Amino acid sequence: MSGSSVSVHGQWSSRLVFLLATVGFAVGLGNIWRFPYLAGVNGGGAFVLVYIVCVALIATPIIMAELLIGRRGRMTPVGSLARLAEEAGRSDKWALAGLVPILAILGISSFYMVIGGWTLDYVWKAATGAFAGVTPDSAAATFDALLASPRELITWQILFIAINVAVVTRGLQGGIEKASLVLMPLLVLMLLGLALYAMLTGDAKEGLAFLFRPDFSKVTAQTWVEALGQAFFSVSVGTAGLVVYGAYLPRGVDIPRSAGIIAAADTGVALLAGMAIFPFVFAYGMSPSAGPGLMFVAMPVALSGTAAPAFLTFVFFLLLFVAALTSSIAILETIVARAVERGHARRRAVPIAGLLIFGLGLLTVFSFNAWSEIHPLAFLPGFESRTFFDSIDWVTSNLGLTIGGLTSAVFAGWVMHARMTADELGARPDQPLFRLWRFLVRWPIPLAIVILIVVAFTGGVSPG
Repeated sequence: MSGSSVSVHGQWSSRLVFLLATVGFAVGLGNIWRFPYLAGVNGGGAFVLVYIVCVALIATPIIMAELLIGRRGRMTPVGSLARLAEEAGRSDKWALAGLVPILAILGISSFYMVIGGWTLDYVWKAATGAFAGVTPDSAAATFDALLASPRELITWQILFIAINVAVVTRGLQGGIEKASLVLMPLLVLMLLGLALYAMLTGDAKEGLAFLFRPDFSKVTAQTWVEALGQAFFSVSVGTAGLVVYGAYLPRGVDIPRSAGIIAAADTGVALLAGMAIFPFVFAYGMSPSAGPGLMFVAMPVALSGTAAPAFLTFVFFLLLFVAALTSSIAILETIVARAVERGHARRRAVPIAGLLIFGLGLLTVFSFNAWSEIHPLAFLPGFESRTFFDSIDWVTSNLGLTIGGLTSAVFAGWVMHARMTADELGARPDQPLFRLWRFLVRWPIPLAIVILIVVAFTGGVSPG
């Protein structure tokens, strides 16, 4: 057993709140639009099958690795890797590797909080009737006007950060747990309701065919790379968040079972999102491949043709806001946890972290307007036209998270002794399932992650 039985941050009060919070962390805006789009353009049901294989054989074992590292180390990646390396008789310099996911999630927080502000703006617009009589042109103009206004972007960014600060300041049980108990059921209920309504009133036949009809002719090596990247990033491995949430995990919770539930729930939400969105998109002649524009441009137009456009548009953007918030709370907590470990009081660390995220977020805010022609990494091949936002997004998604996930797999598979990992997983070192998991994190998974990094550097598909 690890040297510390309880995290300095406290513990989850139950397995249920742990699962709700962790699934909420995994489920974000990318589940709402990116997974359904990738499935549709990469063979529909064929892509879904490939994706499920990637989730089962790659993402889920890494979830297990990061949760067990967190629970045994009882700290953020920096502290946990140092403590467990010492326990295994290895160098505590492994702590340096733990800095990578912390820095990556700090970079992600800088633009995720800005995009979270977009969802708040659109909730307000929907609630005040701003989308009445919306057309494709007016919807695009509304979105463009938001991006062109630093004042609006900053206002909504501040409000979104303030909501996160209010939750995380209250701590694990007083803030994060209570928020998760409300937000995750609300997210699922809204998504189920939208999906049911979409099936009944939208073009369910075309929507479901786009998402699920197998077209194996579209399955190529690149499809596997796309599916692997989506599986890897969808469940938020390599972000430090799962290690931190694992640090709060009581000893009695079954990690393998919990990892399976997290992966299954994340995939289920992604599929449900496709069922809620695409019937509307096809019924009203929208483009299903619009990316973020699908949320902020196409969906207001699609929902305007329904029987209750004002209400459904409000529910849809409230859904986006909740999805963004469940992830951003975990992002902020991960950053704050490191400060608390270093002796800073939570009530002081949270607002300071919020201010830091706000300051970094200004790089994203101005990337869409005043600094849109500034390309900070133009001296690097492939970055000639990337703004601050594009650059931060690429570096964190394609390098930070992949290196973080690679570190987790290598550390759990090669640095920690088999008896250490078996103890946390509630298994014996000679059990077949444990031996399979250990083989996966030692060999195939690191190789798959290296392939993702190579693809990113050679100009392939960005998995982030």
